[in-house]
Amino acid sequence: MNPPDQVLFDKINQLPPQRMAEVEDFVDFLCARENEQHLSHSAAKASEASFAAVWDNAEDAAYDRM
Repeated sequence: MNPPDQVLFDKINQLPPQRMAEVEDFVDFLCARENEQHLSHSAAKASEASFAAVWDNAEDAAYDRM
């Protein structure tokens, strides 16, 4: 472990069990949110090719220049 990780680990280890459970819940929440953001980003990237014909056309070029 690098020093900042160790400092955090030491602080968490000093907490009472109930607070440790809260920290674990919060970390789970952060991981879930990160995964959701990753999935949303991946879905948007995957759909770019499908929407390219709709987004990139001569009729809409005027809007692109705005």
